[in-house]
Amino acid sequence: MGGDFGVVVVVEAAVAFLENNQDTSLILVGDQQEILAELDRINVAPNERLKVHHASQSIEMDEAPSHALRNKRDSSMRIAVNLVKEGIAHACVSAGNTGALVATARYVLKMLTGIDRPAITSTIPSIHGQTYMLDLGANIGCSSEHLLQFAVMGVVLASAIDEIEHPKVGLLNIGEEEIKGNDQIKHANEMLQQSDLNYIGYVEGDDVYCGDVNVVVCDGFAGNVSLKSSEGVAKTISHYIQEEFRKNLFTRVCGLFAMPVLKSFRRRIDPRCYNGASLLGLRGVVVKSHGGADAYSFQHAINIARLEAVAQVPQLIDTHISKYLKHSNTS
Repeated sequence: MGGDFGVVVVVEAAVAFLENNQDTSLILVGDQQEILAELDRINVAPNERLKVHHASQSIEMDEAPSHALRNKRDSSMRIAVNLVKEGIAHACVSAGNTGALVATARYVLKMLTGIDRPAITSTIPSIHGQTYMLDLGANIGCSSEHLLQFAVMGVVLASAIDEIEHPKVGLLNIGEEEIKGNDQIKHANEMLQQSDLNYIGYVEGDDVYCGDVNVVVCDGFAGNVSLKSSEGVAKTISHYIQEEFRKNLFTRVCGLFAMPVLKSFRRRIDPRCYNGASLLGLRGVVVKSHGGADAYSFQHAINIARLEAVAQVPQLIDTHISKYLKHSNTS
C-alpha cells in the first residue's frame, strides 16, 4: 500500500515476477478490495502462488514511526513483518515509510545477538561490478562499534549473494590519510584493522564507483547523501545525452547509430536495476523499495528479498557475528 503508486505498481510487479520465478510465491498484504480490483483489471486471479492477505490499515508516508507502532497494528506493513516472524513468509518487501519499516521490523523481528542497530544496504554500480554500501539512512549517528558491525554484515551479504570469497572492506572518509576523519572514524579504522575482515583502509567517495572495494561502510547520513547524489548524477547524465542528440538533424542521425550503445549504457547506470535496500541485522529478511519505484524497479526489490531468503542471510550474519564476538572476547 506504500510508495508513490501503491497497489498499481506492486500488483503489476508481483504478477510479472511470478511469471519469471516459478519457485517463488507471493503474498500481497493490504486492502483486499483494492488489491482484488487491481488484479481483476489485469485479468489475474489469486492462486496458490499469489495470495491476498487483508489489512484494515496502512501507514502514511509522512507518519511518525512511533505513532505507526502504537496505532497501526493492523497496517499492511505490520502484518507483512508479522508474517515473516511467524514463518509464513520468508521475507518482507515494502515501498512504504522507511522510518516506520525500520521501527516495525526492529520491534517485531528483534535484532540478532551482537548487532545493536539495523543497517540499510544496497548495491551501487562500479567499474568492477557493484559495491555494497551501508548504512544508507537507518542510523544518522553511529559509533565505531556500529560501523564494525556494519562491516561484518556487509561482508556476509557480499559473500552470500555475489559469492566473493574475501570481500574487500573500505571505511568511507574525507581522505585516505590516517590523520583525516573524526574520532569516531579513526577509532573504527583501528577496530577494523584488528578484525579478521579483509579491510583495505579508508576510501573516498569516488572509490565507491571506481575503487577496487566490495563493501563500503559509513554512517546513515553520509550513506544516504551519497546514494541520492548518485541517483541524481545518473539522471543528469541521461538527460544531457538525450538533449545533445536531439539538437539537430545531424545529432539525431548520430543518435540512431549510437542507440545500441546508449541503451546498454542506460541499463548499466539505471537506478531501477539497483532498487531494493536490505535491512541487515534483523532476525528475518526485510527489503525496502524506493518509494518512487515503477513495476520494473519493484521486481528487483522482490528478487533481492528472494536471494537473501534462499541464502539465509540473517542466519549467516548471526554465525559470523558470534564468531567475531568469540574472537574479541578471547583476544
